[in-house]
Amino acid sequence: MSESSESGAVPVTAGARDYRLLVPREWFRIDLTQHRWRRQLKTFVEKQADGRQVPAELTRNVWATLRNTAEAGRARGAMEFYLLTLSRNGGLPASLLVSLMPPGERLADPEAFAAWIEVREGEDGARREVGVVDLPAGRAVRVVGPTSLDLHVVLPGGTGYLTLSFSAPVVGMSGPMLRLCEAIAGSLHWVV
Repeated sequence: MSESSESGAVPVTAGARDYRLLVPREWFRIDLTQHRWRRQLKTFVEKQADGRQVPAELTRNVWATLRNTAEAGRARGAMEFYLLTLSRNGGLPASLLVSLMPPGERLADPEAFAAWIEVREGEDGARREVGVVDLPAGRAVRVVGPTSLDLHVVLPGGTGYLTLSFSAPVVGMSGPMLRLCEAIAGSLHWVV
């Protein structure tokens, strides 16, 4: 595993100026705070299709889906996007989107936030487990679905959440993939 560089984002709180996260070397990092993120994403998609007999339509669809995910994430405070291809056919990769949820957007109390998510998730019929866990970096709301794992980690001082949104559309979020994502989340620590 390699330690990602400091995010380069605006300071997360008065108590911590940034975060560090250990992510395996095989995961391709895209810095969404830089203007060149689209070019980095295009490079990733092209590398995954290179040397494989991947239909051009599939490559275009993967590019469009990942671009839309990154753009929607940026609109909601995403700073980093990590990608790992598990599919030999050029399909959607496993991913991690790291976002900052500023104060006031969500409930500061993790138990109340988890309860709010459970009510909201119950309305759309999604099959998810919601709970509060303790990570080395602090308390976190953990939401696990069939192909996703979201961890909303309370920022130092309770001023918001750093969200780690994992997605594994091909293999699903269970077994080794779930353990890997939880290990990455467990490596999170604050830079003071």
